[in-house]
Amino acid sequence: MKLFFADTSPYARKARIAILEKALQDRVEMIAVNPYDLPPDLVAANPLGKVPALVRDGAASLYDSNVICEYLDSLADSPRLFPADAGEARWTAQRRLALTDGILDQTYNLACEVYRRPEGERSPGWIDRWIASIRRALAGLADEIGDYGQAATMASIGAGVALGYVDLRAGDRIDWRTSHPVLADWYGGFAARASMRATRPH
Repeated sequence: MKLFFADTSPYARKARIAILEKALQDRVEMIAVNPYDLPPDLVAANPLGKVPALVRDGAASLYDSNVICEYLDSLADSPRLFPADAGEARWTAQRRLALTDGILDQTYNLACEVYRRPEGERSPGWIDRWIASIRRALAGLADEIGDYGQAATMASIGAGVALGYVDLRAGDRIDWRTSHPVLADWYGGFAARASMRATRPH
């Protein structure tokens, strides 16, 4: 198998962490790309031209980080990243993933507005709206983080990647550690995992 990724993509980082936590490194070739260049191999794997994209042997390629992570989770029994049953635990995990994916989406939007648009074309209204949305989501995450623990699950991976991405792209605008010390304490422990250290953006 081959995984197309970009070093600073938080979505691809989730898949990279899943590979490490499931000890699948020997089965997946990692291919770093710049999605903005629309490399042909990436576009062939994902018509959207986005990372991550997983090229499987003898089967259709997969894209979207959560789809890829769930597939990777199916390849080895332990550790389980997604709840095995279809009950409330699974819906809780999916809801938590939706929250942290929303943090990623809004932080990406904010970064594009602030760093990719010329200064005269930026929208202060949208910048304020995205910052407010990220702060609300971080408050919601802080309310539940005590239930996450330090084990590698998709909920905790999503949270760890989201907090790291806010640091990377919006750390000068959102001081979440001061606002939510409980998140800072949790993140300090989770960010020390080998999989988190190995995938930290450069």
